[in-house]
Amino acid sequence: MSVRAFLPYSDRRLHQPAEPVEAVTETVRMIWDDMIDTMEAMPGVGLAAPQIGIMLRLAVVDASDKRGQAVRMANPEILHESVKLRDHDEASPNLPGVSARISRPRAVTVRFLNDRGEVEDRDFVGLWATSVQHQIDHLNGRVYVDHLSPLRRKMLVAKSAKLSRRG
Repeated sequence: MSVRAFLPYSDRRLHQPAEPVEAVTETVRMIWDDMIDTMEAMPGVGLAAPQIGIMLRLAVVDASDKRGQAVRMANPEILHESVKLRDHDEASPNLPGVSARISRPRAVTVRFLNDRGEVEDRDFVGLWATSVQHQIDHLNGRVYVDHLSPLRRKMLVAKSAKLSRRG
């Protein structure tokens, strides 16, 4: 397949909700394949379609040690989340060169359409859970820096822009 380009943080599409997927079609499968290639090229542990300009509720996550275990999700929604939180340094190719420590539930149960077009409920723990929540944020028009104070967010966005200009 192919590696896709990332939208810059300033692109309005990153800040608006994506559209639901009606059915898992061959086109959706091709988008997922491109998303996995793009995620692996970063390298990263997850990717949401809006990050590459596709405004559909599609995400892929692979937090496995050996890779090649990507979970393809359409219309993911969190059903349950643990009370216990997990801190993790998060970043995004849409905001290159910066990261921030974000606290999220350590475990989540997510319902989604899988690559066979079937509704699946799956539990994710640790880095898998963090990545799934990060991708669902993107599908809802949020970026990880939206979890920060306005001042901290503004500082990271400015730093990323400065680093990008140096390129």
